[in-house]
Amino acid sequence: MLGLFLLASTSLHAQQIDEVSNQKIREYTTDKRFLPSSVLNLPDDPKIPSPRKHFGDIIGAPGVEHHSAEIYAYFKALEKTSPQIKVQQIGTSEEGRPFELVVIANEETIGKLDYYKKQLALLADPRQVGTQDVEQIIAGAKPIYYLNGGLHSPEMGPPEMLMELAYRLITDKSKPVTDILNNIIVIINPVAEPDGRDKQVDWYYRYTKSRKEYSDGFMRSSPYWGKYAMHDNNRDGFQISQELTKAATRTYLDWHPTVMHDLHESVPLLYISTGTGPYNEATDPMIISEWETFAHNDMTALAGQGLPGIFTWAYYDGWYPGYLFWIANNHNSIGRFYETFGNAGANTYLRDLSQNQLAGDPITSRQWYRPDPATEKVMWSSRNNINFMEAGVLASLTYTASNSSLLLHNFYKKGLNNIKKGTEEFPRAYVIPKEQHDPAMAAFMVNQLRTHGLEVHRAESGTHAGDYVVLLDQPYRNLAVTLLSKQNFPKDSRFPPHDDIAWTFGYLYGVDVKAENVVAYNKSELKLLTADVKYTGKMEGEGTSYLLNYKAQANVLPSLYWIRSQNKGAKITMLDTKATVTGIKDTLAAGTIIFSGLTAAQSKSVTEKYGLDLIATNAKINEKQHEVSLPRIAIYHSWSNTQDEGWARFTFEQQGIPYTSIDKDDLKGGGLNKRFDAILMPRMRGSASDFINDIDKKYGPMPFTKTAQFPSHGTPDATQDMTGGPGLDGVDKLKQFIEAGGLVVALDNSALMIADAGIVRDLRETGSAALFHPGSVVTVKVRKTDSPILYGFPEVFPIFRGIAPLLTVADYNRDMMVLQYGTPTPREDIEYTGPIMGMEDKTPVKVIEKAVKKDQPYVLSGMVKNEQTIVGQGVVFNVPVGSGHVVAFTFDPLHRYQNLHDAPLVWNALINWNHL
Repeated sequence: MLGLFLLASTSLHAQQIDEVSNQKIREYTTDKRFLPSSVLNLPDDPKIPSPRKHFGDIIGAPGVEHHSAEIYAYFKALEKTSPQIKVQQIGTSEEGRPFELVVIANEETIGKLDYYKKQLALLADPRQVGTQDVEQIIAGAKPIYYLNGGLHSPEMGPPEMLMELAYRLITDKSKPVTDILNNIIVIINPVAEPDGRDKQVDWYYRYTKSRKEYSDGFMRSSPYWGKYAMHDNNRDGFQISQELTKAATRTYLDWHPTVMHDLHESVPLLYISTGTGPYNEATDPMIISEWETFAHNDMTALAGQGLPGIFTWAYYDGWYPGYLFWIANNHNSIGRFYETFGNAGANTYLRDLSQNQLAGDPITSRQWYRPDPATEKVMWSSRNNINFMEAGVLASLTYTASNSSLLLHNFYKKGLNNIKKGTEEFPRAYVIPKEQHDPAMAAFMVNQLRTHGLEVHRAESGTHAGDYVVLLDQPYRNLAVTLLSKQNFPKDSRFPPHDDIAWTFGYLYGVDVKAENVVAYNKSELKLLTADVKYTGKMEGEGTSYLLNYKAQANVLPSLYWIRSQNKGAKITMLDTKATVTGIKDTLAAGTIIFSGLTAAQSKSVTEKYGLDLIATNAKINEKQHEVSLPRIAIYHSWSNTQDEGWARFTFEQQGIPYTSIDKDDLKGGGLNKRFDAILMPRMRGSASDFINDIDKKYGPMPFTKTAQFPSHGTPDATQDMTGGPGLDGVDKLKQFIEAGGLVVALDNSALMIADAGIVRDLRETGSAALFHPGSVVTVKVRKTDSPILYGFPEVFPIFRGIAPLLTVADYNRDMMVLQYGTPTPREDIEYTGPIMGMEDKTPVKVIEKAVKKDQPYVLSGMVKNEQTIVGQGVVFNVPVGSGHVVAFTFDPLHRYQNLHDAPLVWNALINWNHL
């Protein structure tokens, strides 16, 4: 590629070169070794505006960043002046900003986009090729290269670079660029998260542009990016909950791009993804090989231009399928990413690399995967970052253009491989039986599978009518296996995983899924779903009261709030013990809900709107029960760590559970019991000191308010000063809230924070340094069978747990532990039956032999090292504090809107906030 671009510089004499841009690129690049030849010599087109002419300076100019509307406006200016580019909206963000997709190709191709999309759709599903000649289809097709920028808002370079790249592609008449335009289609999502982009640009101009040193302790990121998700927006690929993920998934399934390339910034100077392994078990080996091929092509091209600090392999693993770029890997395309070195803005800083290590090696050491390392310190500019990123992308585009036929053949072959595996290997199908404890959640899971482009059938007749069936003789078979089977991360992996290591849908959603080696359905019984499904609850019996046999269904708490909003006179009570009722076949479980005063229309709405089965009855139920008083809920957030609070807000809003967002000022203001009954504290990072003090006051005052100058700030919450935290006074007022009868539900690390802050003194940290517990599905067992927190759950069930602190209580407080990890009885709970010195005459305890259930495996999906150090420890604690309670979780039951099966543990605590 280097030779091609050097030759291109000669042919460019026929074009006017923008020498002003050349001069500025050289000026803003801090070292000649950071300047690849492929990013020089932008044409000076007389009709099409260059970034310099449009904005007044080149891309990567010191102190300059652009908002999403400015970026989109530039691409639309290119569209107005060139027939080789189109801009189309592919979605709308949570805050109302557009997602714009930019399409670049030669003029003829731009006029036939629907044709080329159809060709790739045929290759994506080999079953549709039929008798057509696949070689002819490939000959008439073009690879599509999808570039994605701006997903992580403080990584500010990619949206800037993509503007310059687009201008180069549509104006440069050199052979390398002409070959790109003639042989492939480039699609660009320049600002994957426009809400976060605008907040971050405002943050840069408001706060960080004036900072003289990079590592000075000041927050480089806006406290919010999107409305809900921050960094985790790149962990939403299999849940597809955020609008940006929905837009990217729709775009993939519409275009079937051959390559999906996500542009990030984190490690010096440029990492090209391949991963250290272990690689995802279901991923086609061809894809892993293609990662390597692209990476070494790019490394060779950039080495030829003298760029130091380029490396592969030593970062990331290749296991987790929920990254945005894995949309491609999950669908037989090539998903890859770059990590360049950003400064979270357009300042130039002296950066110290001497302490950075990856895969056990200093980042500045020469290795097989990093043949030309950088020095231990670098003076790094925004323009340097642009240079590295753009030169790498040009190398990738050139490789794709030169190998289009090979890449398209591989794409088709991977689809064939999937179909072959589905017909020759086991399992042959996954079955989601009709009978489920939460049929509405089963329907939700089916719709999730369909959103991924997977085919799901429903048995319309026969003995299994109503079952959903995922037949595996389909082109995305590997994705179905990934989502529906258990994960087996190897314990002997040389490097720790980059993220969660388990995501088995059946466990996460609480849905029974069966892997079948024999398809026990006639094809005539199965009908392919062509639209989303919805479970409508059943109504049985006759009477004016209604019973809901509670099985921890996810929609129960939302339904209760809906009922209260529709009928303030309705009475809601909950059974505290099992009951048998005349005329009702099944025994009612503890937690069963009794509705009195509902109209027939309202009860019908509950079945239809929330997918809940009701039993109408006139029978009187005398067993112990309590009236449900729905709480006024607050969700607390800090200002330095809003990631998991965002997921909590998202979950509540998706479920229709009303809440109020509060921060440090609300705690300091006191009077919490007048406003709230329950306060949820989602996972926050750090120590008790971080909870108490939050952002250092030395940086204050720091407003996060909407102003004419910074219009994106002030949402989803606002404050006149982010610094200081609630302080000791706010912590004391939170404790007073609990003592006066309030409930605090603290999740994961936040439970440790409030314990160490002295709010709940009965809890303390425990555990072993040897325990390594990356996100996995594990077994837990009920300890307090009468605890309302556990209503609806069986004695043993799965939860999803990642790396989190463990808590414990003194032996005399072990009744506070309502749920334990694993099934073996903890040593502390085994009654002593031996002799007691000084009590020689004591009658020996007669041990009555019980039928002992075999202990179940702790790890159900994923991997845990030294699991014996967590088995028997507490999962959930119910701790009285004055007249109120703290319910402390040692895991996150609201993790990324993924472990929806676990969330009803929180809903139970809230429903029973004054009956714990």
